[in-house]
Amino acid sequence: LTEPPSRHQLRGFGSAAAGYLSAVPPPPPGDRAYLEDHAIVGDMETLAVVENTGSVKWWCWPRFDSPSVFGGLLDDDGGDWTIRPADDAAVTDSAQLYLSETNVLITRFHADEGIVEIEDLMAMHGRRRLVRRVTCVKGSVAMTVRVRPRPDYGRQPANLDVLDDQSVAVRWADDELYLRSCVPLRVDDTEIVADFTVTESDSVVFDLGPEPPGDETADERIAEIGRAVADTVVHWQQWSASTTYRGRWRQAVERSALALALLIHRPSGGMIAAATTSIPERIGGDRNWDYRYVWIRDAAFTVYALLELGHVRKAEAFADWLVARLDGCEDHDRPLAPLYDLDGERHVPEFVLDHWRGFANSPPVRIGNAASDQVQLDVYGDLIDSLYLTDRHGDGLSIDTWEHIRALVEHVIEHWRDVDAGIWEIRSENERHTSSVLMCWVALERAMRMAQRRGRPADLDRWRAARDEMHAELLDQGWNDELGAFTRTFGGDDVDASILLAPLVKFVPGADPRWMSTLAAIDEQLVHGPLVDRYDTDVVDDGVGGSEGSFLICSFWYVEALTRAGRVDEGRRLFDRLLTYASPAGLFAEEIGPDGRLLGNYPQAFSHLALISAAVHLDEALDART
Repeated sequence: LTEPPSRHQLRGFGSAAAGYLSAVPPPPPGDRAYLEDHAIVGDMETLAVVENTGSVKWWCWPRFDSPSVFGGLLDDDGGDWTIRPADDAAVTDSAQLYLSETNVLITRFHADEGIVEIEDLMAMHGRRRLVRRVTCVKGSVAMTVRVRPRPDYGRQPANLDVLDDQSVAVRWADDELYLRSCVPLRVDDTEIVADFTVTESDSVVFDLGPEPPGDETADERIAEIGRAVADTVVHWQQWSASTTYRGRWRQAVERSALALALLIHRPSGGMIAAATTSIPERIGGDRNWDYRYVWIRDAAFTVYALLELGHVRKAEAFADWLVARLDGCEDHDRPLAPLYDLDGERHVPEFVLDHWRGFANSPPVRIGNAASDQVQLDVYGDLIDSLYLTDRHGDGLSIDTWEHIRALVEHVIEHWRDVDAGIWEIRSENERHTSSVLMCWVALERAMRMAQRRGRPADLDRWRAARDEMHAELLDQGWNDELGAFTRTFGGDDVDASILLAPLVKFVPGADPRWMSTLAAIDEQLVHGPLVDRYDTDVVDDGVGGSEGSFLICSFWYVEALTRAGRVDEGRRLFDRLLTYASPAGLFAEEIGPDGRLLGNYPQAFSHLALISAAVHLDEALDART
């Protein structure tokens, strides 16, 4: 190459391209950035999305699903906190990376005058706060800071009160935050502004949190924040050290584990599906959803991944969160909702923020999720499978929990023939989805295992009869002889990537002739190199309309299905290629768009969970050959 490659040329090369990307100047503030140009920091209660321009573009306070204070990710007027060299033209390149084994983010600027790094993190001990430390590695660089708080999704004005020359209070409604620094701060209309020059080995610090400042000096503030940074680094290094995976893809699995940790809500034990809301699944489309909630569907994958990585306590905490959803569930027509908020509320109203233009000027911006009121039968299998894993690896579920499981099994027996919205939460007419019946089969099969393993009371004859009837209908109505495949819906003639779960949940052996034929149909209809669509949007009326990207979870499921089918070399080749679609910081969204860019909410727990599962099974298959 005679010139450094462009960002467009490097898309899809993920962390492997980080060195090249550092040779490409970041876009000026206000120009469109791409999802892969962002990373996250957090404290397992809330998190911030940081752009590689040095701007915090998304931060909700005090927790993940609270209204945003900085919402610039979804609208230019949504608020942000930018720290960057004062002379944009002098910036020759930038890079964004994590300190190894941590969730401490470095944004590095190379300017004509020197090299500057911004460390971003949320303190994991002591008082809660978003911390930003600016350090000059070499030279002397003039820096500028602009803090534009826009609370309540930009719907409320922030009152900015100067407390002293290095502290400003940000107040709105009944809430307040305090910005502290070691350099002078001033208020310019609706912004907090600072301009300073940082020289070699010097650091300038900022933090934003709910506690008012004390009377410490600037040097004392620098030292105190330095201790907070060091403590946070140690916290995440210890988390990584406790991760037991030692396989071939340790770097990708470790980053996935660290990303998942930031999506766990420490106070409750729940894990949100993604950090953001309304990142489009197609630019210019209507597929924009709020994923800052806990999906029951993620349950078995979450428990499995945390156990596989050695994070037993986090797996148990999530299982406890799931068990808490069972209290009183018999009082509802639908004992389980597809998703809940962090408090366990099952109804999550959905509305649109009309005043925001959306990511990449692609509205709507939705808050809440109407899928919470859908009928999705697969969630019973997801939850019972996760509790089966917890029961098998732990001390055993309580008597009361078992009684709840028995009630869920009875509900499944009564309703497994119903139509539902399915795993993909369609917003058109409900149908009988093959994967929904498959997961009802899982609910019965895992419950029977739990009963037999620990001698628990159960009407095993009734359960066995229902399980076997489900199996028979899956083979009769979920199978299309002409297509030679399990289909998306009963009696249908098209395939759906959700059926890739069949060998993963042990419904069918990986090398079964019917399964090999199904894989061939999926490959023909849905697969594009390493990328897999969930279904053909030209064929399926899902009530939303328009196209979408390829789903990363389906792509990782496909790798695992190939591995279980004995096509290990092919699975490994595709897995390695999939990893190159990560952001330079190693994060995955929900989808890969037709241009190879990340789409959908970010980072996506399901994508990282499926990555971990595929890596583990690939390792096992490769080890078995040696």
